[in-house]
Amino acid sequence: MPDEHTNDERDAQSEADEPGAGAPSEVASGGEEPTPDGGTVQGEDLPVSDIAHDEEEDHGHGLPDTSSLKRWLVTTNHKDIGILYTVTAMFFLLFGGVLALLMRLQLFTPRAPGAGPLSAAAYNQAVSLHGLLMVFWFLSPFAFGFANYIVPLQIGAKDLAFPRLNALSYWFYLASGILVGVSFFQAGAFPGGWTMYAPLNIPAYTPGIGSTTSVLGLMLFTASVTVGGVNFITTMHRMRAEGLTMRRLPLFSWSILLTVWMMLFAFAALLAALIILSSDRILGTTYFAAQSAGGSMLWAHLFWFFGHPEVYIVFFPALGAMAEIFQTFTGRRIVGRKWFIGAMLLVAIQSFVVWMHHMFLTSINLEIKTLFMATTIGISLPFDLMVFALIYTMIKGRIRFTTPFLYAFGALFLFIIGGITGVFLGAVVLDYEFRGTYWVVAHFHYVMVGGVTALIGALYYWFPKMTGKMYDEFLGKVSFVLYFIGFNLLYFPMFVAWETPRRVFNYPEAFTPWHQLATVGAFILGLSFLVTVYTIGKSIWAGEEAEGNPWAYSTTAEWAVPSPPPLENFPGIPSYGDGKLSFRPESAADGGEAATDGGEVATTVHDDHSDDDHVSHASIWPFVTGAAALFAFFGLSGIVEGQLIEGIWGMVHLGSLVFGTALGLGAMVAMGLEEFHGPTGPFGESWPFSSTSNTKTGMWVFLASDVVLFGAFIGSYVFIRVAFPGGWSAWTPIPHRSLPGLVNTYLLLTSSFSVVLALVAAERNSTRGVVASMMVTLLLGIGFLVNKGIEWFELFHEGIWLSTNIRASTFFLTTGLHAAHVIVGLIIATYMIVRASRGAYLDDEAPLEFFGLYWHFVDIVWLFLFPLFYIL
Repeated sequence: MPDEHTNDERDAQSEADEPGAGAPSEVASGGEEPTPDGGTVQGEDLPVSDIAHDEEEDHGHGLPDTSSLKRWLVTTNHKDIGILYTVTAMFFLLFGGVLALLMRLQLFTPRAPGAGPLSAAAYNQAVSLHGLLMVFWFLSPFAFGFANYIVPLQIGAKDLAFPRLNALSYWFYLASGILVGVSFFQAGAFPGGWTMYAPLNIPAYTPGIGSTTSVLGLMLFTASVTVGGVNFITTMHRMRAEGLTMRRLPLFSWSILLTVWMMLFAFAALLAALIILSSDRILGTTYFAAQSAGGSMLWAHLFWFFGHPEVYIVFFPALGAMAEIFQTFTGRRIVGRKWFIGAMLLVAIQSFVVWMHHMFLTSINLEIKTLFMATTIGISLPFDLMVFALIYTMIKGRIRFTTPFLYAFGALFLFIIGGITGVFLGAVVLDYEFRGTYWVVAHFHYVMVGGVTALIGALYYWFPKMTGKMYDEFLGKVSFVLYFIGFNLLYFPMFVAWETPRRVFNYPEAFTPWHQLATVGAFILGLSFLVTVYTIGKSIWAGEEAEGNPWAYSTTAEWAVPSPPPLENFPGIPSYGDGKLSFRPESAADGGEAATDGGEVATTVHDDHSDDDHVSHASIWPFVTGAAALFAFFGLSGIVEGQLIEGIWGMVHLGSLVFGTALGLGAMVAMGLEEFHGPTGPFGESWPFSSTSNTKTGMWVFLASDVVLFGAFIGSYVFIRVAFPGGWSAWTPIPHRSLPGLVNTYLLLTSSFSVVLALVAAERNSTRGVVASMMVTLLLGIGFLVNKGIEWFELFHEGIWLSTNIRASTFFLTTGLHAAHVIVGLIIATYMIVRASRGAYLDDEAPLEFFGLYWHFVDIVWLFLFPLFYIL
């Protein structure tokens, strides 16, 4: 088998963290430089050569031909999902870009309300939806199109750990975007700004059901992110190739790993905020109402706890792509690679302790503002290290000015400007002057769209790998020139005209030339994207065939296979055990077993090539579940503060809600019954989860996200209670008696014990014991819900509803979220009882253990809620 050579052996003593699948190793001072035309580095061969593809093993496993529409509806293959993400994100780029051009036309001259191409209401909707679409539906999904396609190849995996969940995350993403598009036709989309500040986000100020649809679309998007994040974290920690330790992980994969960890926690906080906001709009709770104590501040805390990590969630994949591109087109490993990784890790952690600098204009005391000013300025230090590492890599290398490198270098230049101008906003005194002006708009876009610049470079960089075709280099460079000129013409004048207030279109006439220049730049920038789209289309249709490694100096594992890669990625099991990329046969002559690190058995491999030896790649149920979510969330948008809208449209929304809910439940049951073979790995490195399975790891990761979700709800309750007039002691608990809560505590604790008994019965091969124990769990859970229902009914009978006051809102919504988790657990328990009655779980009790983890977590949460709402 052809190998991917690295320089680990030569540099092992000088630096222990050389990337086995990483970039070209740094040449020692005075050593021989790598040459772009296929030379050697100190006598060693270049790292990557093509690997022949065995057509006999490229089974479709239920997938139709790529030209078939059906294939794209049923596919679960990570490369197909990556392409779907990329194409869909570019559609939303077009959507958001058109809104931006309409805004710039409106700003071409100062206008009175109603003048120009947009009315005042339409302008507010365009501003809000442009921000939402670009931040949520374009930036992150565009990056994760590359992540889906490239990361499994870089780490040596056949696919992501849970292929159907990967497909489900895409269909949730698409459904959420459709909901936002539909909101335009429901009396207008959300007009309150992309940050959705309270109290403008409640029905009293944004009453249209289109606004509710926009919020629900964003909630569905967060569900997509959570599903995808659990999948990526499990895959990258559990399914790396043998010898591919964390320190050897390629920089792009490192950036994605840190991104998904940040996503897991940040989006959980956003999900909590959106659930509360949806409840205010649909059920009539009063969390964010103007009269609620601390409601507006609560939204700001929840949103920006998500919002500032989101900046790095967006930028990290771009940073990883920049690093890969710099290494490839300078012929050098990133200078100070381990420090580069350490800086990214430090930024990921620090990103969660800087959110309050977005709230410097609030009534928070000066001491706390000063503390967060220090953390804000501190987070720039690791970024400085990464910027200097990239610059020094260019200095020490031999640059090839290809289209990907030009975009990556342009991104670095733009980000430096964005970082410098951001320092002004991190200082409390200066923030008082700049906040709410176009200085913020310009800074924000130099950072965020600077990341887009690198991602466009990534599109050109991985285009040959994803399509098997080479792009037109001349057109690519033309697109970059237009992009760079248009970008700076658009955003740099905003620094000069910084006194223009944000989100308004009637500004002082003295700033007119600068806004006109910005509008011209916007259209040039838009033209650059059209050139890019044309280049891609032309290249796919008539481009030259791409080699497996067209860049010569690309050294990560995706370049070791043909372009595009075969269905199951590799001709065998990838291994870096000897410091070089090689492939072990999947079928051993003696029918042996493939071992993981530490000698633990990962999976048995067989001599035959039955379908069980391959990953399944087709399932219709993720698509059906995504469609069901679209119908259900659209139906929910027809409910306003507990009342269904009147007329025929009310019936349409109700029918959509019922149909979507029923379809979703049926699809999830069908998915559970479907015979589906996922990847059988890991075949190598699994730290730090070597002692668990993929499913158990995924469950732990999901529960970590759920901890943040419930933590945000509990924190919201504490925040509002402390801010309540009269303070904590003036708060009168809604439940009049603690007895119902105490009874429910005993019911849930006993149900957890019965789950343990079911696990013991499975280990003893007792079908009756498993069924009986799970039935006890089911009955106790139902008892919990019945008792909770009686308590709620008594409160309703007394005239206490969700909308009665803030005390009622916090009680009903927080305990209701917990009850929803109980209901989900009972549905799973019912499914498992049916299977257990047929003899399941006796030879594999792992599903019972996974259910137990979830059920014990639900019980532990109640142990926090009971004293909080019934005793304190």
